[in-house]
Amino acid sequence: MRRHELSDAEWELVQPLLPRPVLGRPRLDDRTMLNGIVWKFRTGVAWRDVPDRYGSWTSLHTRFRRWAADGTFERMLQAAQAQADAAGDIEWLVSVDSTVVRAHQHAAGARKGGRQSPALGRSRGGLTSKTHLACDGVGRPLAFVLIGGNTNDCTQFTAVMDAIRVPRIGPGRPRVRPDHVIDDKGYSSKAIRTWLRRRGITHTIPERSDQVRNRTRRGSRGGRPPAFDKQVYKHRNVVERCFNRLKQWRGIASRYDKTAHSYQAAVTLASLLMWA
Repeated sequence: MRRHELSDAEWELVQPLLPRPVLGRPRLDDRTMLNGIVWKFRTGVAWRDVPDRYGSWTSLHTRFRRWAADGTFERMLQAAQAQADAAGDIEWLVSVDSTVVRAHQHAAGARKGGRQSPALGRSRGGLTSKTHLACDGVGRPLAFVLIGGNTNDCTQFTAVMDAIRVPRIGPGRPRVRPDHVIDDKGYSSKAIRTWLRRRGITHTIPERSDQVRNRTRRGSRGGRPPAFDKQVYKHRNVVERCFNRLKQWRGIASRYDKTAHSYQAAVTLASLLMWA
């Protein structure tokens, strides 16, 4: 095994989840192709610079785009999560946060007006994207949403929570509701707290200082302060560690892909290997 390639344990998890061709001539070895795709995003190089030992770069790019378009990476991630859930390996203490990714100049210039937004926004840091993510209690991605870097985090909270969908192995609906949610002050809003309360999800979200002042100024009309457990809130750092592991992939720490679809597939692939 060379540097940046799949380990035997990772391949053992991924191999049964790959789609199998029914018709046509035998395709190139799946492990070689997947190693080339992983190598490309771990190092952040251009497709043309992937070593020849993984085959033609055009074949690698075609295979990646095909698997991204038909939802192969998403199905593989859900299958890995379903296996972990069946084994009781998911800790449903969910943390939500976002991280900003600087877009390289090669990421600009995508065709506008298509079915999917390029998920790029111009902010103080230039052209950026945001990966808005929910992870379990040990820092493995459960779901994420790709948005423009100039989008406020709290506006996408419900979208991230709705994206959590862990299938069951056997009968039963997918699990979509965590036991507890931890967020930082950026998610301290009445709308978010009401949304969680209506779904019976307990949460730990600190109040912003301006909210505390407004509530105190109103006196008894301001209501009681929301419950806040400092000990539970100490576990919020797992989402930061999750982002740290994702950004070990240089092709994810900086965005080089023009389309949001390709960049989202790369994040999904990295998330999948974190479950191994």
